[in-house]
Amino acid sequence: MSPLAHVLALPVRAYRILLSPWVGHGCRYQPTCSVYTLEALERHGAFKGGWLAMRRIVSCHPWGGHGYDPVPGADPEHDAQHKH
Repeated sequence: MSPLAHVLALPVRAYRILLSPWVGHGCRYQPTCSVYTLEALERHGAFKGGWLAMRRIVSCHPWGGHGYDPVPGADPEHDAQHKH
């Protein structure tokens, strides 16, 4: 992970330690947004990974998406089925 990606991951790690146990487990997506963010930063770096994470978090609302949504490149079979 790049140094900038590590910096972007810090608030996510803090959320997982400090807030996640109190918020509960009602995530609409699999993997959860925090897991998705950390994997996106690891796999794609700070800029693209940050963009992917931001898109995912913004879509997490009652009228947004739900279900299985892996980080691009993490599940080649899923990527092949959903190619535009």
